[in-house]
Amino acid sequence: MNIFDSWLVQQPIAHRGLHDKTTPENSLAAYEKAINAGYAIEIDVRIIADGTVVVFHDEALSRLTDNDGYIKFLNKADLDLLKLKGSEEHIPTFEEVLKFVDGRVPLLIEIKNNDKVGALEKAVIELLKDYHGEYAVQSFNPYVLEYFYKHAPNILRGQLAGYFKGEKLSFFKKYALKRMLLNNKVSHPDFISYEARKLPNMHVRKYKQLPLIAWTVKSQSEYVKVVKHCDNIIFENFEPTI
Repeated sequence: MNIFDSWLVQQPIAHRGLHDKTTPENSLAAYEKAINAGYAIEIDVRIIADGTVVVFHDEALSRLTDNDGYIKFLNKADLDLLKLKGSEEHIPTFEEVLKFVDGRVPLLIEIKNNDKVGALEKAVIELLKDYHGEYAVQSFNPYVLEYFYKHAPNILRGQLAGYFKGEKLSFFKKYALKRMLLNNKVSHPDFISYEARKLPNMHVRKYKQLPLIAWTVKSQSEYVKVVKHCDNIIFENFEPTI
């Protein structure tokens, strides 16, 4: 199938599920709401101390739970003890999410890895081997995508990028990542996910042969502005009227 005819273009993607004040992001409840509404779902995966892959966006626990510390120091047994703020929802494992979604809608899996590449990526590939739903992976880290390119080339890969304003990155890293300078030699993406507020720009025009997804669109008015410049959106805080 031509990628421009696939779900990556045809199905709006709910950022961390359909979450709100009472339904936490990256929770099974948020995923159920997105499934019921017929949206694809963007999720974030990390690896923790015992090698378990979990679905959680932040490095720190404090924003989303009532605990301090960092997600990477947890073990699987700790997950049920930590409730996501304002709910009885827990931090799910990636395996748990795959069983829960069970192919009902596609998954866009962001690989959160600023450390050594290998362990997380290998574990994700292993968990996806027996999964029969539609999915793709994406990452800001070109070397994460390089790992998938070499070890699981059948999995669709997306290069995440933006202007990285306020991020603690060196000038060189911001310069290279903003312009996606490693696309052709390292990450070899099948699609681009770019910061919605910075579209259009000359950096994405170079890759017009690839689908372009805009992240993260947060209102209908923003959607109306950006939709003419992209093929699909990752959205939150509203439901797009197409």
